[in-house]
Amino acid sequence: MPETPTPSSEENASQTVRALLRLREMILDGELSAGERISEPVVAELTGISRTPIRTALVRLQEEGLLEPIRSGGFRVRAFSLDEIRDAIEIRGTMEGLAARLAAERGVSSERLARLTACVDEIDAVLADDSGLSDTRFAAYVAGNARFHELLEQACDSDVLRRQLDRAKSLPFASPNGFLRVQAVAPDALNTLRIANAQHRALVEALSAREGSRAEALMREHARIAQRNLHATLANPGIKALIPGASLIVDS
Repeated sequence: MPETPTPSSEENASQTVRALLRLREMILDGELSAGERISEPVVAELTGISRTPIRTALVRLQEEGLLEPIRSGGFRVRAFSLDEIRDAIEIRGTMEGLAARLAAERGVSSERLARLTACVDEIDAVLADDSGLSDTRFAAYVAGNARFHELLEQACDSDVLRRQLDRAKSLPFASPNGFLRVQAVAPDALNTLRIANAQHRALVEALSAREGSRAEALMREHARIAQRNLHATLANPGIKALIPGASLIVDS
């Protein structure tokens, strides 16, 4: 009888990444609720991925702080206090500030500066129309904002810092786009997003001028937008209902 082929280490690694990304998405998008139990068989059924890479992915998510082990076996989705969310946003802002300073001090190539400038220009074009912020325009802003922050990470030329930033951004609501939906439903949404993109442009200018301290200060101030959005979310139940995964936040 022929033996059943076993997945190679490369296949297992690829499946682990798939399981990790899918589970993280389900948690942060609110598909899985705080306290909900997660087991290997259930995840295998949901994702079609074998149990060995799923086991690895679950342990990784525990290390990231999204899951906690259950004494009887398996894991459950964690709830997060306000202080944890605030700290996660602050850490991300601090590390992005460091990335900006390193990029400015080490020097950013003309090619990378051109990509950053083009990204800012594209976002400005998305926000140019005063007729209102449609879902399509908002989605384009979200994509552009994510790309700008990714380009900044690349510009610092530090694999160590990028790994730490990836870890910080994996926490609930700590990513640059974590609370953007709050801005989208605000009466002055367009103006707020334009101000945020003006900060992007000022940062590019600081990078070009190799002004490390200014670049760091700009980026840390830019991250404070997420803190303001957090407070706006918690103050308005109607807005909170629009934020994916907001049910994970509990009072401190």
